[in-house]
Amino acid sequence: MKIEKISSRVLLCCIILIVVCFAAFLLIGYDNMVGENNEPMLTDVIMCLMYVLIAATAALTVWSAIRGIQNNKGNDPTVTTGVPGGKITLFTAGLTIVSVIIGWICGIGETDFTASDGTVTTAGWVTVVDVFMVSMGVLLVAAAIAVAVSMTGILTKNASK
Repeated sequence: MKIEKISSRVLLCCIILIVVCFAAFLLIGYDNMVGENNEPMLTDVIMCLMYVLIAATAALTVWSAIRGIQNNKGNDPTVTTGVPGGKITLFTAGLTIVSVIIGWICGIGETDFTASDGTVTTAGWVTVVDVFMVSMGVLLVAAAIAVAVSMTGILTKNASK
């Protein structure tokens, strides 16, 4: 079976799983008032789904990077596809590091957070959340721009000249 077909089937399965989990989360016991707060019954299912998806994404990223390095030994991807893969990789790594630094700077000076049930989250963990949220936002915007640029074909047109 071709890798593209496997990839599309895995993507379809992930989408179906995510839709089913979120539909169950929103439709089964969503309006579950505990005191003054709404505490959906299937919050743990969504949290586990997110952990599984993050772990799977990390594992597949490492596997893909290793496989890509093994398959492209001695080949210059710019020559075969016209896309400057090395520059894109360096830019992505640099942007990730910069976004984490920006998130950390934004999180400096955070105070402890106390939830309505009395749970206290230390300032350090609040800063970690800030780092993740800011870096996700920066990388999401960068990904949207990359998709738009990729759809225009600017990189391949410039490389083929």
